[in-house]
Amino acid sequence: MLSLLEHMYHELGLVSEFNINPITLKRWLLRVQESYRNNPFHNFRHCFCVTQMMYGIIHMCKLEGKITRHELGVLITACVCHDLDHPGYNNTYQINARTDLAIRYNDISPLENHHCAVAFQIFSNPETNIFGNLDSDKFKLIRQSIIMLILATDMARHSEILEAFKTKVDKFDFQNEDHLNSLKMVMIKCCDISNEVRPMEISEPWVDCLLEEYFNQSDREKSEGLPVAPFMDRDKVTKPTAQIGFIKFVLIPMFECLVNLFPQLEDAMLNPLRDARDHYEDMKKKQEANSPDNK
Repeated sequence: MLSLLEHMYHELGLVSEFNINPITLKRWLLRVQESYRNNPFHNFRHCFCVTQMMYGIIHMCKLEGKITRHELGVLITACVCHDLDHPGYNNTYQINARTDLAIRYNDISPLENHHCAVAFQIFSNPETNIFGNLDSDKFKLIRQSIIMLILATDMARHSEILEAFKTKVDKFDFQNEDHLNSLKMVMIKCCDISNEVRPMEISEPWVDCLLEEYFNQSDREKSEGLPVAPFMDRDKVTKPTAQIGFIKFVLIPMFECLVNLFPQLEDAMLNPLRDARDHYEDMKKKQEANSPDNK
């Protein structure tokens, strides 16, 4: 995974664009890998999958001819950094448990703010700063953009970000900074929750990993007397019930919006989501048919 991430920076021309020392790139990627925890879901493998999906979208949509290399670098780097040091417990837990992160960030996207802070702590070390050869003005722009994209991955902002993009997509202007920022936020959101786009033999084990993380959290919430979300409760949720609503009401509408701008993504990304929806609906019917209540 490290070698493939390194290849992306070379192949997309980011090493030359940002004048990155190849040794610094290797050190940075190693430091990033060390900064992801061994959670069931939010781990370095998830970071890689999100970044690889962004790399795929960049190529399928031929974005090299539509946006600058600077912007491509921001997209890829934000993906690499987007879940740094994730503790395995979501924002709702952080806020309800009044953790140090929630206190530090005043209950406002505590995890996403933390991921940003860890990313720029790593960049603050010259040995792992892939942007160290840029002047301060360019670095400031990169910092602002990466923070914007990582903060956009907070699902609490999902409707706000998607609705803003919908108002622009029919008359999208690649020269308009506001339009581009809106697109980049939707792109990283799509990549972050894109597992169901992948073949079922790859995507379904990720559901098991996510549910394991959810159940760990809900068990802890129960033991600490905190509210428990029904979709995370091992006594209430099943694999199909966890996925069907998410695919139908979150994933498909968001990818449909992206396909309006990039029709070439329909076969590669939107149709697999429809297949995944059908797969889990069939699974649910079979589970219900085999339920003791139906015998």
